[in-house]
Amino acid sequence: MSQASKHVEWCLNKAKKEIEECKKLGKREKHRGLLKTNSNIDEAKKHLAKAEHNLDGITRFREIGFSDWSMSAGFYCLYHCFLAIAAKFGYESANQTCTISLMRFLKENNKIQFDEKFIELLEYEEMEDIKEYSFIDLREDYTYGVQTSVKDEAKINELKKTCKELVDITKEIIFK
Repeated sequence: MSQASKHVEWCLNKAKKEIEECKKLGKREKHRGLLKTNSNIDEAKKHLAKAEHNLDGITRFREIGFSDWSMSAGFYCLYHCFLAIAAKFGYESANQTCTISLMRFLKENNKIQFDEKFIELLEYEEMEDIKEYSFIDLREDYTYGVQTSVKDEAKINELKKTCKELVDITKEIIFK
C-alpha cells in the first residue's frame, strides 16, 4: 500500500470519526478529512467555475495594484481544480493535505493523468529538499508577509500559465 493510499484511508477514517462525534453531540455534521460520496459532476463543474474565477483574479488583482493577492488566487485556482477532480471521482474533501494525497492516489491508480508538478506545487517542501518556492510557499509569503506587490512579473506569468494548464486538464478529466 502506497503512502498516498495510506493517507487517503486515514483521511476517510478521520472524516467518519468526526461526523460520528458531531452526531453524538447533536452538532452540525462537519469534518476535516475525506468523505467517499457518489460522483458529482454538478459539484465538479462548480469547483471548475471557481478555479476559472480565481484564474481571472490573478490578472485582475495585478491590474488594480494588488498583485500580492494574485498568489492566493493562483493557489486556490489549482486547489479548486483538485476539488473538481475529487467530486468527479466521488470524494468530498475538507482538508488540503487530504486533497493532495487523493490526487496522488488517483494518479497512482491511473484514474487521472497529469504532470506530478501540479501536486508538488501545492505540497509543503521538506527543508532539505527546497529548490524553489512551491505555490503554497508563495501564497503564504504574500498572504502572511508584509509585501503588497509581486515585483517579479515572471512569477505571476508562470503562475497564470500553470493554472491555465491545470484548468484545461481538469476540463478534460471532468468531461470525459
